Amino acid sequence: MRIYLVGYMASGKTRLGMTLAETIGFSFADTDDIFEERYRIDIADFFQKYSEFEFRKIERQVLRDTGSLERTIIATGGGTPCFEDNMAFIKLSGTSIYLKWDPQILAERLKKSRYQRPILMNIQPGELEETIQRHLTEREHYYLQADYVYEGGITRNEDLIEWLKRRLEL
Repeated sequence: MRIYLVGYMASGKTRLGMTLAETIGFSFADTDDIFEERYRIDIADFFQKYSEFEFRKIERQVLRDTGSLERTIIATGGGTPCFEDNMAFIKLSGTSIYLKWDPQILAERLKKSRYQRPILMNIQPGELEETIQRHLTEREHYYLQADYVYEGGITRNEDLIEWLKRRLEL
């Protein structure tokens, strides 16, 4: 069984995925970490040196490689489901969960780390929430194809884990 976590940057895919995996005895994988380990380059540096287009081609293959993992929670990059046929692959390969948060909450979470995020690094703090809203408008169609949608509101990790366990019957 594979469980894919999708959603915008800073939606908690990695943190939640690691906690959920530990709680239910699964392994954990993060497609961004796989990319950086395999290609020995930070994603932001890759974007600068090559391009987002080149990154998305490689990211697609990294995602495909997760199809052989068993009993694994997989955190995807924020844009992963929105390119090529990636969301279709996710849906065929496992159960998907969209971690949906309000743009204001995401902006607050991303304020300090935006310089490490290739598509946000040149965005001024006052423009961050508007930029996130625009990205979500573009991406929501893909994210909403997930099997389950968690609409932000539960702030304690334990409550969110319980919500997921009930949905997934774990």
